[in-house]
Amino acid sequence: MQVGGLSGRSRRVPDAVFGTVRGVDIVVGMGDNSDSGRRDLNGQAIPAGRWGRLRSRWGGSDSVAPLSFDDEVVLVAGSDDDAIASSAALEASSWRADDEVILCHVLLVPSLRVDDAVAVGGAHRYTHIDDDRWAVLGVGAVSDDAGVRQVVLARVQMLDALHLSQERSRFAALGSRHGGTAVSWQVLQRPI
Repeated sequence: MQVGGLSGRSRRVPDAVFGTVRGVDIVVGMGDNSDSGRRDLNGQAIPAGRWGRLRSRWGGSDSVAPLSFDDEVVLVAGSDDDAIASSAALEASSWRADDEVILCHVLLVPSLRVDDAVAVGGAHRYTHIDDDRWAVLGVGAVSDDAGVRQVVLARVQMLDALHLSQERSRFAALGSRHGGTAVSWQVLQRPI
């Protein structure tokens, strides 16, 4: 049975229930990076197919483990220039299209709006990075003297120029809606 574009199959979603409409729970992703497996262009976990499950049972997996925030990564692309085209930035970089990336967005947001900005990012499966685990970001800490805080949101996904452009636009709007600005974006991948 198909209703509103959704098949009758369901899968367990470890996210928060946002509300209920006509007896159906509305589920919103809250940036949980615990789903195993590769991710698609929107950061959603790709379920293993029959062949992948069979191969994993017999221990014959020749693929690389999915990327996680705990892996060693290097900066392969990024910019703080709003005018640069995503396709040009990726083309001029060492980004590898067939490998997963950690896509990071750096925002400057008024201190009182940080929680709201993080919540909106979480709804799109982004995780708030509030430590210096990736020194390669090259963004210094912003003092709270001016009432502005730096917010770094990241997620694991596959990437192409179209989806990078969409995400850059999403975060420019997110920053603007919360009285801040999108400062830069970075693409991190495992070293070769």
